[in-house]
This record gives sequence, C-alpha cells and structure tokens, in this order.
Amino acid sequence: MNKSVLIVFGGWLGHQPKEVSAVLAEAMQREQFRVEMRDSLEAFADTELLGRQSVIVPIWTMDNTITKEQCGGLLSAVRNGVGIAGCHGGMCDAFRNETEYQFMTGGQWVAHPGNDGRLYTVNIIDDNAITSSLSDFDVRTEKYYMHVDPAIRVHATTTFEDYEDAVMPVTWTKTYGKGRVFYTSLGHQANIVAMPQTLHMLTRGIRWAAGEWQTNIGLPFAQAYKRSPLR
Repeated sequence: MNKSVLIVFGGWLGHQPKEVSAVLAEAMQREQFRVEMRDSLEAFADTELLGRQSVIVPIWTMDNTITKEQCGGLLSAVRNGVGIAGCHGGMCDAFRNETEYQFMTGGQWVAHPGNDGRLYTVNIIDDNAITSSLSDFDVRTEKYYMHVDPAIRVHATTTFEDYEDAVMPVTWTKTYGKGRVFYTSLGHQANIVAMPQTLHMLTRGIRWAAGEWQTNIGLPFAQAYKRSPLR
C-alpha cells in the first residue's frame, strides 16, 4: 500500500502556505504517496485522520491560536509513530507559546541577524538518503537563526558571518517518542521550496519521516559544528 501524507496549511500568507502546499503535494504524488490536504488546524484534533497517515507536513506560520486539543492531537500522533516533516516557518516558527511543540520539532526561529534575503551558502555535511547526490549550494532567501535542540542530527548547515561566525543547522532529523521528525529551514516561499536542492531534501525527508531508510542518520549537533567550513 502507498504511504500517505497529510499537508495542513494556513497561517501567515507571506510564506505562501497554499502555494507551498501545492508544490509539496505534487512532489509527493510523484513519489507515489497518497496526499490529503486540510486548511484548518482542526485536522490536528481529528484522531482518525491523523491515525491513517504515514507522515504529517505542517505549513502554518506564526499563528498562536492552536487549541489544546489540536496541539495535543498532533503531539500524540507523532509520539505514537506518525512522522512529521516540514520547512521554514511553516514548521519551526509556529505556535510560539507551545514549548512541547518546539521540543518535538527540534527548533524555533528567533532572528535574521545580519542577513535577511542575501545570497548565502548551504553546506552539506553528510551523505545519506536525504542528502545523497547533493553538494554545497547557494540560495538567495531568508536565513534562519534558530534555537535548536542539541539532540538533533544535522545534515546541512550555514554560517552567520555577521554574527560571531555562528554555525547554524539548516536541515536536521530527530525523533519524538516513536515518531520521526525532519526539518529544513529553507522554504520561505514556493519558489525556494521548488528549487531542486530544497525539493530533493524535502521529498526525501518526508519519505524518511514516513518510515523509509534507517532511523539514525545525520551528524550529532556537536560533531556537525566541527565539520563546518570555518572550523
């Protein structure tokens, strides 16, 4: 049976949630996934809907209106083995009052120090099913400075040269209970999601979160920092 993905989109329109969801829906259909889409957070309170998914993709930025039942339903589904995968603010600048949600995702956006829309380099620091065939690449878009969970396993980084040469994870995986978690900070709008490198990591990250490939991939956070170009 084909795997299934639930895409839930909404929130701040500046991140083009509808357009991003359409790009990802088409991409996952090409990967032979059954795609369901919802434009309401009530989807997270629907235990039957969540229970039949292999992976959930939230695309919902900066909205703090999620209810206890909605947030709890999402957390419970992932904790019990449904994967979660996403990008940019659609996953890691959402529900800012929900610290358990942030613990599940592995990070939260906090700033754009010295860089908001410049050309910057994404450094690929490992080679596995998610990053296979990718090499370092440049992108002109928002650069995310984030608070991150030291338990994440990192696949790509960037460097904030204007802020203490801080090395920041761009793409990572982790687990939450029985669920697999994938995230990339790329994806400000649909054109960035549709970039070949971004879409490659996203589609493969969604597949990984849905249960494909081994669970322990990527470099531990401290090791990833040492692997960065400036260290």
